[in-house]
Amino acid sequence: MQKVLLLLLTSIVITSLHAVDNNIILQEKFPKKLSEFSFFKDTHAQIPSDGVIPYELISSLFSDYSYKQRWVYVPEGKKANFIKDEVFDFPIGSALIKTFYYPIDERDKTLGKRLMETRLLLRKNDGWDAVSYAWNETQDEAFIKKAGKTILNEWIDFNGENRSVRYRVPNKNQCKECHAKNDLVTPIGPKARNLDKVFNYPDESINQLTKWMKVEYIDKIDVKLNTPVDWEDEHLSLDARVKSYLDINCGHCHSSTGGANSTGLYLDLTENRPTHRGIFKKPVATGRGSGGHQYSISPGNSEESILLYRMISIDPGVMMPESGRSLSHNEAIDMIREWIDKMEI
Repeated sequence: MQKVLLLLLTSIVITSLHAVDNNIILQEKFPKKLSEFSFFKDTHAQIPSDGVIPYELISSLFSDYSYKQRWVYVPEGKKANFIKDEVFDFPIGSALIKTFYYPIDERDKTLGKRLMETRLLLRKNDGWDAVSYAWNETQDEAFIKKAGKTILNEWIDFNGENRSVRYRVPNKNQCKECHAKNDLVTPIGPKARNLDKVFNYPDESINQLTKWMKVEYIDKIDVKLNTPVDWEDEHLSLDARVKSYLDINCGHCHSSTGGANSTGLYLDLTENRPTHRGIFKKPVATGRGSGGHQYSISPGNSEESILLYRMISIDPGVMMPESGRSLSHNEAIDMIREWIDKMEI
């Protein structure tokens, strides 16, 4: 009997050590250290605690060539509600966790990586709240940075070239610049359509939505999804790749409910009206951001298209997106240049 009680107590202790602290998620004041949330069994190694599930998006937002790891947490006994073409309606106490990092050398990932920051979106009683934690030099803890931070980083890319970036950890106001819908902070990525892909979990390879149903994070989804494609997959159609890229990188602001709703340029995946997608669309209050060009997209003429001009620029008063990057996304620029040039007038 004593052995049984000892095993039971040991199990309870181990479980509590690897359990997310729901009270800290809901409290008004953010903790100083990331580890205080208990999202990870091993914070440095980014090994998630029980109930914290990794996920990937089909296409990812560009952030100065940084890599990202994502996790989701939903409190036990609660579920996220499905809304077609929208982010899941997560229950109070949920958390979205995203760590940004750079490999030391992209040609050999075994050489390690440098963790830059971990961003959190926490579903509190009165809505979502955002906060960032920057990793220290010893890479064993991340500390809160409400005012943001600039981190100098160097790495070697796939071509063996030395690269550098002034990586910017956003302050709270900058978080709201992207994560805003109807003037409220909201997630961007975790829509059902963005998760509709197979993920290699430690115990199985399975569609992410099926996994979320399996662990009872969501109920069964019975509707057909408007699933994007991986924009980097050159075997797919150019049009589908471009639309998927613009959706994840621009569509959250450039929509009827986003921060750029007044522009009339809507780049959500489901938008099909040519003018709202930028075709022969004249700019609205763009100022010098237009580069003197007449249309957002000038079919057959990428060099006269405002959309491409602003993607290429790294001038803070011109570039788009206007936050979240300091480098140009060269591969995407080449793709969109080709897409516009191939458009028939």
